[in-house]
Amino acid sequence: MKYVDEFREPKKALSLLKQIEKLSQQLKKPIKIMEICGGHTHSIFKYGIEDILPKNIELIHGPGCPVCVMPKGRLDDAIAIAQNPNVILTTFGDTMRVPGSKASLLQAKAQGADIRMVYSPLDSLVIARENPDKEIVFFALGFETTAPSTALTLLQAASEEIHNFSMFCNHVLVIPALKALLNNPDLQLDGFIGPGHVSMVIGTDPYQFICQKYYKPIVISGFEPIDIFQSVWMLLQQIVENRCEVENQYNRLVEKTGNDVAIAAINKVFEVRENFEWRGLGDLPYSGLKIRSDYAQFDAEVKFPIPNLKVADHKACQCGEILKGVLKPWQCKVFGTACTPETPIGTCMVSSEGACAAYYKYGRFSKMFGKL
Repeated sequence: MKYVDEFREPKKALSLLKQIEKLSQQLKKPIKIMEICGGHTHSIFKYGIEDILPKNIELIHGPGCPVCVMPKGRLDDAIAIAQNPNVILTTFGDTMRVPGSKASLLQAKAQGADIRMVYSPLDSLVIARENPDKEIVFFALGFETTAPSTALTLLQAASEEIHNFSMFCNHVLVIPALKALLNNPDLQLDGFIGPGHVSMVIGTDPYQFICQKYYKPIVISGFEPIDIFQSVWMLLQQIVENRCEVENQYNRLVEKTGNDVAIAAINKVFEVRENFEWRGLGDLPYSGLKIRSDYAQFDAEVKFPIPNLKVADHKACQCGEILKGVLKPWQCKVFGTACTPETPIGTCMVSSEGACAAYYKYGRFSKMFGKL
């Protein structure tokens, strides 16, 4: 399959690994590279990349999983909306099992709320057409990757005048999260593997501040093993040569200025919130999106009363520190014991892009027992 098979060839991977090992010998100190996207985290563990990199190169896992950064309070708000007797709440599958303060959406469904999993926000429009006597609310979340499809769905609802459809908007932005990480004195990073999917929408220009203000290199990467090996190699070249640039390894899909159509849809439907709470990172200014007043009739936060309360995480869960890259999943006291994919305590174990889920599925034995 084009753009897949050629990025999984063992000979190419071995060649890149040898070049990485050669460059690593020129490093003046051990380095830490953060991959921002949860998709990268899973690829790294699925293909065993972290285990075969030179020991002086450490990969740190960042807050690139949109389900993982969702605070409990917003889950509680979604459940409160779903508990209205005339509401059908729809959302993606990963969100169903994320624990709120008292229950998950899946548990709320078992208790009688009409909550349905969809594969696209457009599926929610279909449900709205088929149930004109019900209020259909789509629980929208994700980075800039999923925001265009949400925006286009809302525009479709407006054009068809589907008045029984609305959205509970929880879209977040990657750049404010990166700024929060870079301003954290507890986290010393030497470079970033940039998010491929987000960058398909926003392009590479928005990352220039990382080089200009913080003097850290970043390479936008694809998700296959050779993509990641090549991105690490490109970062090492920059570090060894004392360069600091935004480079694009994923140029088969990512363009410098991004996707104009997707950006236009986002800007037409959404505006930036003054503040939004992230799990692990706290309140970040201008880091979330909300529906513009022009489309208030499709805004669930306008249509329905919600608690809008901040809720502390479970005391035993250290998802916040994992999302900030301060801890690795196996360093959490409940990882793999009380907290598993079947009985998740925190969001990082629930989502298919969560770091804890990646460690549990692919790397828990080598990481846990290697420390004994």
